[in-house]
Amino acid sequence: MTPAARIAAAIDLLRAVEGALTRPADAVANDYFRTRRFIGAGDRRAVSERAWGVLRARRRLAWWLARAGAPPTPRLLVAAALLCEGWSAQGLGQAFSGGRFAAERLDAEEQAALGELIGRTLDHPSMPVAVRLELPDWILPKLEARFGASLGAELTAMLEPAPLDMRANLLKGTREDARTALAVEGYEAEPTRLSPWGLRLPGRRPVTAGKAFQSGLVEIQDEGSQLVALLSGAKPGMRVLDLCAGAGGKTLALAAMMENRGHIAACDVSTPRLDAAVRRFRRAGVHNVERHKIDVGDRWLKRRVAGFDRVLVDAPCTGTGTWRRNPDARTRLTETDLAELVVRQAALLDDAAPLVRKGGWLVYATCSLLPEENEEQVHAFVARHAEFAVVPLARAWTLDAPAPCGGELLVLTPRQHGTDGFFCVVLERAA
Repeated sequence: MTPAARIAAAIDLLRAVEGALTRPADAVANDYFRTRRFIGAGDRRAVSERAWGVLRARRRLAWWLARAGAPPTPRLLVAAALLCEGWSAQGLGQAFSGGRFAAERLDAEEQAALGELIGRTLDHPSMPVAVRLELPDWILPKLEARFGASLGAELTAMLEPAPLDMRANLLKGTREDARTALAVEGYEAEPTRLSPWGLRLPGRRPVTAGKAFQSGLVEIQDEGSQLVALLSGAKPGMRVLDLCAGAGGKTLALAAMMENRGHIAACDVSTPRLDAAVRRFRRAGVHNVERHKIDVGDRWLKRRVAGFDRVLVDAPCTGTGTWRRNPDARTRLTETDLAELVVRQAALLDDAAPLVRKGGWLVYATCSLLPEENEEQVHAFVARHAEFAVVPLARAWTLDAPAPCGGELLVLTPRQHGTDGFFCVVLERAA
C-alpha cells in the first residue's frame, strides 16, 4: 500500500470503530482486516498504528478541531494528527489527493480549519487537564484522589502504546524454550521483570501466526495478569474455581501452576467466551479444567459450598488499567457504567465467599485504577464477611525477589511497573 492508501484505510478503520458503538476497537479491527485479506501484515500494522495513535490523542485532536470550528470526523482527526506530527499543507494535500486508494480531497471548509493547526504540536497550555490527559471529565477527580501529585506522570505513561506480553506455558516448555522458539520466528523477546513466566516484545507483532503460539508454547497475557494468577498460590492437587473465567487467560496460568493436576472449574456467564476458552485449553495441553456456564440462582455453585481451596474473582470492571491497549474505552466509559459495575462486583464477592473452604483463599482482582472498584470493595466485603481477612502481600508473594508493592495489596501501574494497571488482594477464610 502507498502511504496515502494507508492513511485512507486508517480513516475507514476509525469510521468502523466509531460506528460500532459498544464493540471494542480491537474486535472491530480484527473484523476489518479479516474482510480485507489483500492488506499485508506490514500494512495492517501501519494502518492500526495510525488509527490507534488517533484514538490515544482523540480528546486533544478534537480540542484543536473545535477551536478551529470543525467537527471531529475520522478524516479530520487523522489530518489533524498528521499536522501535529509536523506534516506540511502540501504533504497533507498529497495524502488527501482523491486519487486511487487515497482519501477524498479536503474541501474548502476542511482546509480552512486544518490551516489553524499547521505548525502546531499536539499539546497546548490552554488545554483543560482532562483533555491533556485524555480522560473523561467525570473521572479526573477519582484519579486525582488515586495518584495525587503523580497524576500527570501516571496518565502520561498510559498514553504510550503497550508492549506485547506473553506467558511461557510451562506445560509445554520453559521460558527459555519459548524465547528460543520466538527467536527462530524472528522475534527477540526479553524476559519480563516481575513474572517468572513472562516474555515481552515491543509493540504489536503477529505472533499468533507462528509455531510458538500455535503449538501452545506461549500465550498472550499481560505481565500484570500473570502476577494475579501467581498470587493465587494454586498448587498441584488443589480444587480451584475461576469464577469469571472469560476466555480463560488466567485459567491457563492456573493450570500450568498446578501442573495439570487437581481440578479447575472455569465459570462464566457467556457461552461464546467459554467456547473460545476450550480452543485455548486444547492448544495449551490443559486437561484438568471443567467448564460451567453460570445462570441466575445457579444450583451447580450452591452444591459446591466450601468446595474450593482457591476462588479467583477476576471481576468485570471499568478496565481503566488497560487504556494503553484499549484507548477507545476512555470515550465509552460513563459514570453509570461504574455505578453498575460496583454493585455487580460486590455481588460476585458475596457469591464467591461461601465457596471457599475454611483456610482457603479468595483472590479478588480488577484491571481498574479506581478505588471504588478496588480498596473500597475490599473494605466493604470484609465488613460484611468477618470470617475473611486480608493476607499481606509479602505472605502471598512466593517469588525470591521482593514484591513490587508494599503493604497488603498488589497495585500495578504502567509507569511504576511497566504492566497494565491491575489491582489484586488475597483474602483468607478463617480455619
